[in-house]
Amino acid sequence: MTASARREQLLDVTTLIIAEAGFQAVSIQSVARRAGISRPIVYEHFGDLSGLLEALVEREVERALDQVAETELVDLSEGDPSELMLESLRAYLDAVAQHPTTWQLVLMPPEGAPELLRTSIISGRAEVLSRLAQAVRPISTPPRQMPDPELTARILSAVADEYARLLLTDASEFPPERLLPHARWWLERLSP
Repeated sequence: MTASARREQLLDVTTLIIAEAGFQAVSIQSVARRAGISRPIVYEHFGDLSGLLEALVEREVERALDQVAETELVDLSEGDPSELMLESLRAYLDAVAQHPTTWQLVLMPPEGAPELLRTSIISGRAEVLSRLAQAVRPISTPPRQMPDPELTARILSAVADEYARLLLTDASEFPPERLLPHARWWLERLSP
């Protein structure tokens, strides 16, 4: 196995341990055992437990931001705002469904998560909110008059994230087929 493939394998194993038992269950020994290798190999790739967790947080936050970039709204004045927002939400929910471990870390950080994860989430969220505010700004002027693009972006983001959390926690009860019609209903009442 190449060094980069081994590194990814170890990060994947670490993510699975966290998803199953939380950050407190992660140790160099638990990762090595789960990967079927010796501890020195883990140390060779990450230095220590902090290095492993830092690499994991960086990878997962980067993955989440890349996925969000693919779902990003551009300019809501370029079509029906409700339909454009629904397309973006559909793409976001698809990303969440396809990469649940990444999104569980980002949207529902487990107990004992390192401070780096919290600060990375805050930073990434600020970036997403800034872009979302830019997208809704054109519909904040006459004739549509949606007030306060920054506040609108925060509310839209909060609703989308709650839909994603519902999908992550109980996909059989809250599949996209249930969430998206609700979002349509909500957006139709929001639009002037």
